[in-house]
Amino acid sequence: MDSAEPDQTPFAAVSAQTSRISRLYQAYLDKSTPYTTYRWVGTAALLLIFLLRIVFSQGWYIGIYLLNLFLAFLQPKFDPSLTQDEGMEDGSANSPSLPVKQDEEFRPFIRRLPEFKFWHSATRAIAIGFCCTWSEIFNVPVFWPVLVVYWIILFTLTMRRQIQHMVKYRYVPFTFGKIRYNRS
Repeated sequence: MDSAEPDQTPFAAVSAQTSRISRLYQAYLDKSTPYTTYRWVGTAALLLIFLLRIVFSQGWYIGIYLLNLFLAFLQPKFDPSLTQDEGMEDGSANSPSLPVKQDEEFRPFIRRLPEFKFWHSATRAIAIGFCCTWSEIFNVPVFWPVLVVYWIILFTLTMRRQIQHMVKYRYVPFTFGKIRYNRS
């Protein structure tokens, strides 16, 4: 008796399921794109649950990765200081800068890390961190005050540098506080 050959190998079946799940995940991400406020409220709620889990499990987990994401969110995609450095290397002092006069060309602020990718990466990091709190393998004994002081110093120094960069090159990465012109 001849047995019927399977239509798919086990690897092909797993691969098909994985691609189906990833397409479904991407479809939900695409549907959530216009709902910025709701996405961030959900992330804040997840962060609150994560922080409560940390407090109740008496663990100390610090988000240096989230700080890195936040800094990438604040930085422009095309850094004016880098373009000036490139201009100096070429010998041309007329490197592009942000407009300072009325007749100069408007150049919009483009983030290095767009808002959606920032939200997605932060939410994913919080969810993974929350899952890791339930396993003892990730509970590494450390002297937590050193980590807290390290995070505060890192945050202070990097934010000071970033704010100085914003002041030097005259850009504001947020929409509030900017001049809005009437459509006339």
